[in-house]
Amino acid sequence: MSDSQSQQEIVGKKVFFLYPSASVQNLIITELVQQEYEVYIIKDYARLAQALKKYTDSILFINIDDGMPAQEWVEWVGKVMSAYPNVKIGIFSANSDETLHDKYVNELHIQCGFMTSKFDLAKNTGKILEMLNVLNVKGRRKFIRATTEGETTATINMPHNNGFINGTIKDISVVGISCVFNAQDVEIAKNTLFKDIQIRLQTMLIKVEAIVFGSRHDGDDKIFVFIFTQRIDPDVRVKIRKYIQQSLQHKMDHEISSSNT
Repeated sequence: MSDSQSQQEIVGKKVFFLYPSASVQNLIITELVQQEYEVYIIKDYARLAQALKKYTDSILFINIDDGMPAQEWVEWVGKVMSAYPNVKIGIFSANSDETLHDKYVNELHIQCGFMTSKFDLAKNTGKILEMLNVLNVKGRRKFIRATTEGETTATINMPHNNGFINGTIKDISVVGISCVFNAQDVEIAKNTLFKDIQIRLQTMLIKVEAIVFGSRHDGDDKIFVFIFTQRIDPDVRVKIRKYIQQSLQHKMDHEISSSNT
């Protein structure tokens, strides 16, 4: 097993949606994000090609009703499959023509199905989740984590010693956060429970309770790790996952743009 394959087994694979319709974004992609899949939306096939050069073992779902004519899509998909044999491809289309279906399924042998998007999207969501599970897309990773270091819009505020302390979040998942407090002399014992923690993620303000898992030093910084309790509001989990997806999408957009310059 190569180093890249070993890494993908640990952290999982990326799932790209090329030109997804609004309904696919609202229903399917939203559900995949809440199921802890690492999902990206790309609206330019040339930009996607840049991403596939690096992420050669990704899952790709294409809406062939947008972007280019039908025959050009067939040729493009064939080229992608030839250039990146480990990329698994699925097709979305409102066109239920059997000839078109056969080109992708029986001639190109796409591995993630041909889905007619004008029909039951909930059923398609179930099929996609099943496929992603069979393909072990998550790898050994259970939760997606976003690194927020360098961002001023991810902050923490919590009670401490009859007052409040503020800090900057370094990374976050639905399991917990790591952070650095603005005050240099903060001391908090492991397993201490905090019931009124305010976390700001861009414009979202959420409240959680968490237990101190521990701390470590990174240069001059003292990094604290907090684990959320099981009493976290389910709606808060939804918001955290949404923020993580947006953060990862922003980083992917920047990465693709940088590779074109």
